[in-house]
Amino acid sequence: MNLRQTIAEIVEKHLPDSSHFVVDIQIVEKGPKKSLKILIDADHGINIDTCALVSRAVGEEIEAKELMDTAYVIEVSSPGVDFPLSSRRQYQKNIGRNLQVVLTNDQILEGKLTEVDQRGIQLLAIKKEKGKKGVEESLNFTFDQIKKSIVLVSFK
Repeated sequence: MNLRQTIAEIVEKHLPDSSHFVVDIQIVEKGPKKSLKILIDADHGINIDTCALVSRAVGEEIEAKELMDTAYVIEVSSPGVDFPLSSRRQYQKNIGRNLQVVLTNDQILEGKLTEVDQRGIQLLAIKKEKGKKGVEESLNFTFDQIKKSIVLVSFK
């Protein structure tokens, strides 16, 4: 098992409950120090206290097991809105929000996420034809057709 997987298991163990989940673990080497970035989320949002609690517990276990051979900085946070969705759970959490979806064929679509199942997502997109009013169209994509999805922030 590699270091990233080991740390992911440690993080999972220290999450407050089953509504919380790991989004990503990044180990970045910057000069003499390593940077350990842990992104966590929850079905109903995450707060700073949870991030601090996980950071302390994970840091203590990493130290106790001597997993990092050099000095490191640990950062636990939630993924920002510009961080691509990476799990079915994240899609589920964002039902009703507008997404920009980049498909594996590099086609870019925007629409409202209306449904998520085991295989993929349903997007309600506006199909525009030249000289005509846009028409709403329901589109289905499997997860393996999606290269990247990000939540579009609306300031309306």
